[in-house]
Amino acid sequence: MSIMSDFHTHTSFSGDCDTPMEKMIEKAIKIGMSHLCFTEHFDPDYPVRDGETLDFSLATDNYRKDFLYYQEKYKKQIQLLWGVELGLQSHLLTDLSEYINHFPFDFVIASSHLCNGGDPYYPDFFENRSEETVYKEYFSSIFENTKTFHDYDIYGHLDYIVRYGPNKDALYSYEKYRDIYDSILKSIIESGKGIELNTGGVKYGLKDLHPTYDVLKRYKELGGEIITIGSDAHTPENLRNHFDRAKDVLKSCGFQYYTIFQERKPQFISLK
Repeated sequence: MSIMSDFHTHTSFSGDCDTPMEKMIEKAIKIGMSHLCFTEHFDPDYPVRDGETLDFSLATDNYRKDFLYYQEKYKKQIQLLWGVELGLQSHLLTDLSEYINHFPFDFVIASSHLCNGGDPYYPDFFENRSEETVYKEYFSSIFENTKTFHDYDIYGHLDYIVRYGPNKDALYSYEKYRDIYDSILKSIIESGKGIELNTGGVKYGLKDLHPTYDVLKRYKELGGEIITIGSDAHTPENLRNHFDRAKDVLKSCGFQYYTIFQERKPQFISLK
């Protein structure tokens, strides 16, 4: 049976997306999806550069209003879930906890889009530093977040940074960063949280999904069971992209189930 639930998607409520919510819903219905979870970006204190207009503050009340309208409109055709993708920064963790507890989200992704205030998206983040040094700094920041922040359900695209590295994932592997990765995975598992298998990295030219096969396998070996699947789609045509590949990867790592969330509670769906 195919995986028909996408738990990482964006619409025009996210600062880097122009797609109306209804367009995503219509596409999801057209391709036979059973569940669609919106996870709009909320990255407060995002460092906007001169000449740019990105806004990741998220108009949450308006987002909620539109979601409830479409949830009712399409309730007989698809199950819509209301989520958010938090951009974690160490100085914001208390504010983010208050924010999450103020709204009735179905699902919360914790993500590291920034590292120590810098954005790996821009090449100057890597200037005068080795790729390995920057990657280690990024993974270390994730570990610190997992130790100090717990108001989330899964940690998103753990190796997001390799999308933008000078060599992307050509010189990258789990083994190279085994110690810090094991610390991250153990911390997530001990906190009762999960990770996601994010298929969005493929369009950036990466060989693997986020995270790589070896990281997923290690997560399973350490006792990890909670794992969602998301396309990170910002356009309708990217919904559910590479999900058949994701299913094969999960099964080869030993997973028997994937996870969906409703009212912040995990439900386990067979991969058979």
